[in-house]
Amino acid sequence: MEVALSSILVTGANGFVGRSVCRTLMANGHDVTALVRRHGTSTEAAREWNHDGADFAGLAEAWPRELVPDCVVHLAARVHVMNDTAADPFAAFRATNVEGVLRVARAARERGARRMVFVSSVKAAAEFDGGVPLAESMPATPDDAYGLSKLLAEETLWQYGEQSGLEIVIVRPPLVYGPEVGANFLQMMNALWRRLPLPLGAVDARRSLVYVENLADALMRCAVDPRAANACFYVRDDQDPSVAGLLRALGRHLDRPARLLPVPVSLLRAAGALTGRGAQIDRLTQSLRVDDSRLRETLGWTGPYTLDEGLAATARWYRSTH
Repeated sequence: MEVALSSILVTGANGFVGRSVCRTLMANGHDVTALVRRHGTSTEAAREWNHDGADFAGLAEAWPRELVPDCVVHLAARVHVMNDTAADPFAAFRATNVEGVLRVARAARERGARRMVFVSSVKAAAEFDGGVPLAESMPATPDDAYGLSKLLAEETLWQYGEQSGLEIVIVRPPLVYGPEVGANFLQMMNALWRRLPLPLGAVDARRSLVYVENLADALMRCAVDPRAANACFYVRDDQDPSVAGLLRALGRHLDRPARLLPVPVSLLRAAGALTGRGAQIDRLTQSLRVDDSRLRETLGWTGPYTLDEGLAATARWYRSTH
């Protein structure tokens, strides 16, 4: 389906996903403005708008007169972190991920935007799939302050969209990976690179993943395709690998064969309980898959890259830095 070229504002444009989204939009001819807190930190070719108000305070007043976007892709967020040190983690998440999001939506609508694509998270729905891939129609049961804040942001945006006429599109990605990835995925590659033995050979839990370039392509479609209006979508790669299978595939692309020990899952969970890392072990040993059929059927979307191609590109980047 052909769509018209659009003017798109991207928040969080200097982040891991934001840089890819800007590149994808510009490569397809869209006019992109990157909203960042500090000058010179976004994608090189994007027009920058610098605004450093905490949680987007003062955004409406600072909005450039000439900026009239068709759509906002909202990526900026307070992200999920381990061992959060905030005195009130939920209050901190809510300030950025709910109140800040609503400020962006209101300011954008006042300046003529017709649509907002909000990048939520699978964690807004659940930590585990309970044996059935998560679908958009299933009840959401977030397990932590981050997931709860994302779900509350979704609900707040739905309400604002109904009141204002702003089209809302929610996208819930699972784990995102690709060149320049950080956090747990990077730690996993570090362990493989150092040839460390990993006690995960018996873990057959399956996890949905999405390559950052696939996510960027899906977000572009959600920003410009009329059929995406007022819908929620999951997005994923073409396969849901097991934890052990993912490690083996990454090890192959890194030329560092994974050294996996077949430790029974029951022993892993017992060790997690003894060391206070039960939640981390649960995430490794339980499945979290998503059903992206709504995205594929509604928009006719297919990811440009396979899981193996995404892993290969990520491994090439990692090897170039070591």
